[in-house]
Amino acid sequence: MTTPEPVELLPIDATVALVEFARTCKAAARAVSLYPAEHPAIRGALARVEEAARRITAAASVTVAVLPDSLTIDGRMPAKADATIGELAAMLHERLVGELRIEREAGSADWRALLLLLSRPPDELVADGGIARAWAATGQAHFSIREIDYAEVLRERQGADGAAWTRILEFCLQGRTDVPLDDHAIDVIIEALGDPAKLSELLERVQAGSAGGADLAARVAALLQIIRQVVDVLRARLQDPGPVLQALADSAGQMTPEMILSLISHARQQTGADAPPAAAEIVERISDSSIAEFVSRSVVAEQGATERLALAFGALVPDQDRKSSLLDLARANAAASPVGADAGFEDMWRNAAEMLTSYSDKNYVSEEYGRELSGTRTRAIDIEAVSDDPPDRVQAWLTSVDVRGVRELDLALIRDLLRESSPEDWQGMASVAHVEIERRTSVGDFGPAQDLLEALVAAGDEGRAALREAATAVLERLATGPVVQDIVEHLRRADDAGVALLTRMCQTIGPSIVRSLAIALAAEENARAIRRLRDLLLSFGAAGRQSVEALKHSPNPAVRRTAIDLLRVFGGHEALPELASMLDDADPQVQRESIRAIVQIGTEQAFAVLEQALVGGNSEAGRTILQQLIGLRDERAIPLLCYVLRHTTPRGALTNVHAQIVDTLGSLPAHPESARALGEVLHGGTWWAPFRTAALRRGAATALHRLGTPDALDVLREAAERGSYGVRKAARQFAPSPKDPA
Repeated sequence: MTTPEPVELLPIDATVALVEFARTCKAAARAVSLYPAEHPAIRGALARVEEAARRITAAASVTVAVLPDSLTIDGRMPAKADATIGELAAMLHERLVGELRIEREAGSADWRALLLLLSRPPDELVADGGIARAWAATGQAHFSIREIDYAEVLRERQGADGAAWTRILEFCLQGRTDVPLDDHAIDVIIEALGDPAKLSELLERVQAGSAGGADLAARVAALLQIIRQVVDVLRARLQDPGPVLQALADSAGQMTPEMILSLISHARQQTGADAPPAAAEIVERISDSSIAEFVSRSVVAEQGATERLALAFGALVPDQDRKSSLLDLARANAAASPVGADAGFEDMWRNAAEMLTSYSDKNYVSEEYGRELSGTRTRAIDIEAVSDDPPDRVQAWLTSVDVRGVRELDLALIRDLLRESSPEDWQGMASVAHVEIERRTSVGDFGPAQDLLEALVAAGDEGRAALREAATAVLERLATGPVVQDIVEHLRRADDAGVALLTRMCQTIGPSIVRSLAIALAAEENARAIRRLRDLLLSFGAAGRQSVEALKHSPNPAVRRTAIDLLRVFGGHEALPELASMLDDADPQVQRESIRAIVQIGTEQAFAVLEQALVGGNSEAGRTILQQLIGLRDERAIPLLCYVLRHTTPRGALTNVHAQIVDTLGSLPAHPESARALGEVLHGGTWWAPFRTAALRRGAATALHRLGTPDALDVLREAAERGSYGVRKAARQFAPSPKDPA
């Protein structure tokens, strides 16, 4: 049997210091993720971390190595395993911290910057380039981080196939058509197209896009370019590409009308071209059942037929007779969905079917204009042949009609009409602005959305008071619509400038958005979004008070702590009943924050609430509250702790509670009540519990000595001279008195 190599251990005192450091680090990381920098809880948490760090760096700067379940200091293991050290090690290891060097000069600003990084989800840090890079970006010193190779870890987590799949998705989202794929990536795509879950993910990502990514047409073009490469490779391998094309055709039911139209557009562009007509082959393979599924899903999602659906359906099925049979099949699919049970389903479907079978653009295009359109191609060729316009003018014209230019013109037109429309026409324009704000927000285009919001608000000002009520109604509809969920989604990943703009948007919408934000916060799990939503609610001032009820009952303890914070900021004495109702919360941190909030209110009514909870409630809850109150170590709680000593009997579990209170009173700043209450404990006790009485008397004498005030020393001196034998014995350790008479 091989004898294991001995491991050098830390001394006991160094191990204790490391345990304390781990405990304060974890608590401070949670605090900085929930509170702004100027909050008292942050200052206290950082002070405790600095103090704990000074203990482990007393001799010199140290290097803390991170194992998956433990920490070592300069290569030495803790003398005793501790769960707190393991939890901090797991937190650091998840964020790929291999070594953390702590310099003795590290201050509160350094610690706050580091703890903010540790409070971020690991995936976010990896996406931003890793924790070492994120730390370097803070500009703070006094820490050095050696990072585990996150790229290698990512490969281990995803495997080679996962990395290739992620790269393929990025190509599509960026609209890149110039990326050759290797054989491995081709195999990954072929396998994915045979996996319904993977194929569904691919279509969903392509159709949804990403902030700052390419538009849908470019994303579809990138996808088709990838499919074309797959088809070429399969043909070179003498394999049939039909199953790949058929898999995409069969997934048409999951596509949006916009993607179908884009696919058809690419299919028509490829007609007669040299490139393999991948899009055309896909469109030709779309079956009737897939078309019916596509129609039914779109009608159910939109609660009716849209013009884009009508255009896509007409392009897929130009034959009028075939349309009727496909609509019957689509109706059966829609009727089997939850919408089919609605009372208005038949009317909705009848209207949708009528539009899908009879839609035409003739109502919008006159016969004369149609003739003009038909001749534009020839005239455009003639004009191009003349070519007497300078290039910069041509470029300016082209810019005015590209996608970005048209969107800016749309925005300017809506703003102008909101400003200039008559009161009779303004309501219709406000509805257009409403839809545009929702669309812009959903894709992360916040600047234009904010411009339209400001135009809506301005419509009720500047002498147009008649529009104020209508403008307010539009803002209230926005406050309860999908805009709120889009804002929350972007809060999870936006930078500081983006957060400022989102906050400005919410402020422009007004207090009507507070309740929706609170409901979103109650269900939120992302730590960054919770912190930002909390700050957003606080920015509304007293209007944020109405959000508390929605937050109090959240299943997330972090959100319930936010409710307490709002109560403390906005509530004052009026918040006491609600704070009292949270004293029985199942989460100890929520209990602790409730008690802290009540203590910070600091009035007689506030302490009366705690007193009632301690004395009038059930004993188990009272002991829990008392333990939390002791743990606060807040001098404002001294009168209440003294009250408990005087009005409860140290029996059973309360014996230890009394001992803790006595010790706490000795460590807190001097208070007139402390010496009197400790004196009563010193002189108290019962003859039938000699050991308990002696222990409490020793604790009281020690606490009086630690207080060291004239009142405390007088109590000790009087007890040493005139108390009973047991009292004199406890007091004489700190206040010598004449020997007892023989």
